[in-house]
Amino acid sequence: MSGAETLFTNISQLVTPRPGPQRGAAMRELTVLEDAALLVKNGLIEWVGPASAAPAAAQTLALGGRAVVPGLIDPHTHAVWAGDRLRDWEAKLGGATYEEILSRGGGIRSTMRATAAASVPELVRLARPRLGALRDSGATTVEVKSGYGLDFDAELRMLQAVRELQAEFELIPTLLIHVPPEQGRAEYVQGVCNDLIPRVAREKLAAAVDVFSEQEAFSVDETRAMFEAARANGLRFKLHADQFHAIGGTELACELGALSVDHLEASGPAQIAALAASGTVATILPGVTLHLGLPAAPARQLVDAGAVVAVGTDLNPGSSPAFSTQLALALAIRLNRLTPAEALTACTVNAAAALGLNDRGSLSAGQRADFSVLHSPDWRDLPYTLGASPVADVFIAGVKQ
Repeated sequence: MSGAETLFTNISQLVTPRPGPQRGAAMRELTVLEDAALLVKNGLIEWVGPASAAPAAAQTLALGGRAVVPGLIDPHTHAVWAGDRLRDWEAKLGGATYEEILSRGGGIRSTMRATAAASVPELVRLARPRLGALRDSGATTVEVKSGYGLDFDAELRMLQAVRELQAEFELIPTLLIHVPPEQGRAEYVQGVCNDLIPRVAREKLAAAVDVFSEQEAFSVDETRAMFEAARANGLRFKLHADQFHAIGGTELACELGALSVDHLEASGPAQIAALAASGTVATILPGVTLHLGLPAAPARQLVDAGAVVAVGTDLNPGSSPAFSTQLALALAIRLNRLTPAEALTACTVNAAAALGLNDRGSLSAGQRADFSVLHSPDWRDLPYTLGASPVADVFIAGVKQ
């Protein structure tokens, strides 16, 4: 149980970044302890250090000479949805454009129709194995967005499904305002600001509001209005931006103090500079680059400029069917030119910062005892491995999952 005092021993390597968001060269500065031990009490890390100096504890658990890393944090998923996009994918491979797929009734609006037609129990049933796969990959905290409802009642059902799943997983819910309606756009934005956001805040269904700011989604002015409504109702806010075009959303998010700006495939020097000068986290999503063939987000330039960079899966049915946070970490190295150390930092303390959290992501005294035990004695198998899970066991608040 989380209240028990347990000393974890026989750790070949314990590897961790420092607590709190890390920038620039600090993202590469990991602590690597050989032959380490970890003391957990009441779900928190009490002590970490060399096994030879370990304090006594009520119980001891040997980890078999394997490496230990912080629990991964996935700061960007759309894990609640109904239906599938398999026909869309096949059509795209055959040369169909996104506009053609939409005209046939496919694309994101097909997911919205299926999700809006699903009950809360059905959404819970569908999302449970997806979240289980993320946890098995090493993710101990996962953000889950709404955004496939469009209709306000459907958005609320998505968030209610997330609330039910919080009994089984460590989830951070986010209200996503994803795409505008085909008619009545101004009235929709007004309803989001005056009705949906206040209700979500009042019922404590989400921790933040996310908006998709793009040429085919919401304008910068519409995004500003929704951010201001989120702030007025005590919610944090974040942004999908620069996925296809840089239209000013990133600069707005940095100006207003958003938690994060996510995607960034189309970001250029101005957006990189804005993120580097701000406290807003730059969250990259390499699964989208892999699945859609988009240009990779400029993570190397962001790190070198001094931005706080995080990595997420963007798990969703249309653009990133990536069910492994560890895979997202590994792809960020191959596709976005992060180093292994930077990628681990991006998937732990920096991903926590993208969710407004500072109590997890580092194996340091006072932090939550969320960690993964690898199959390997060498932590580098975590970023190295593709196609199989290097994670043997996952602990949340000191409890094996």
